[in-house]
Amino acid sequence: MKKNILTAVTICLITLTCTSLNFGQQQKLAQTGMKFLSLPLDARASGFGNAITADEAGVASIFYNPAGIARLDNFASVTLGRVSYIADINYNYAGIALAPFQGDYGVIGISFMNVDYGSLQGTVRANNDQGFVDVGNFSPSAFAFGIGYSKALSEKFAVGGDVRYVHQDLGTSAINTNANGGYITEDNKTNVLAFDFGIIYKTGFKSLDFGMDVRNFSREVRYKTESFQLPLVFKIGLAMNVFDLLDNVDRDMHSLLICVDASHPRDYSEQISFGGEYTFMKLISLRVGYVEPTDVEGINAGIGIKHSFSGYNFSFDYSFTQNKVFSSEHRFTLGFAL
Repeated sequence: MKKNILTAVTICLITLTCTSLNFGQQQKLAQTGMKFLSLPLDARASGFGNAITADEAGVASIFYNPAGIARLDNFASVTLGRVSYIADINYNYAGIALAPFQGDYGVIGISFMNVDYGSLQGTVRANNDQGFVDVGNFSPSAFAFGIGYSKALSEKFAVGGDVRYVHQDLGTSAINTNANGGYITEDNKTNVLAFDFGIIYKTGFKSLDFGMDVRNFSREVRYKTESFQLPLVFKIGLAMNVFDLLDNVDRDMHSLLICVDASHPRDYSEQISFGGEYTFMKLISLRVGYVEPTDVEGINAGIGIKHSFSGYNFSFDYSFTQNKVFSSEHRFTLGFAL
């Protein structure tokens, strides 16, 4: 068993390290596509700066580090949420984690997200006073559907991965005119498979956990003649309940989770995320987080409530992300488990 664990750890470390070095050498600043995959979704995670790589966050980990669902406490856990993003763009998402046979054979995760960009006006250039002709409205859209698997290989070590089908539709565009004066149109759609891999390691020192994650690994995607890569990102993180360092604190009453993440994205500079979550009586949580450096994002803050009733667990989370350029972002997440 120890040999298998050591082999798995070695493979994960080699894979994550080589992937990080590879896209670090081929970095294309601000030239990735399908950027909707980069937006943080979960309200709890966003509340403390998305520094969640090393945190076993249950079903929400499907959207961050799939290894985080390996020790699911319930048979089934569900999360539903919405993100009110800039420019009236809305994200909706759902995730479910299933642990049959008490999780002895691992945990299965299923995720879905879609993006509503609203309706946009389509135009073509023309020799008139306006300089264009209106050709009607179009509605871009995007979605991703994924399925993953995670397992705790020992009391300390957990691994996970998932594959997602990613689709983006930029609408229909007029490219020419026909003999009758009408427009010749074409669809602008593309899809790709994306892969995520992650590990979480319990160090054995109090509640200190270490995590690593690679997200959005895929082949290049092409729209007509232009190709681009997905927003690949490599992250490492630490998480710990710092009250474990104190002897006179009732840990059933108080918890203070501190998380730090370092991320190496394909298309912009490295970032450090800091976050904290104070929980009282395992009932209500207050969160705050910050990301540095960033030109757009400001302070992150949030609140969460958990409650158990007749064997069912319910939760509600809200987060606020300050945006220095556009309107601020709001996230809402509902969760339940049995």
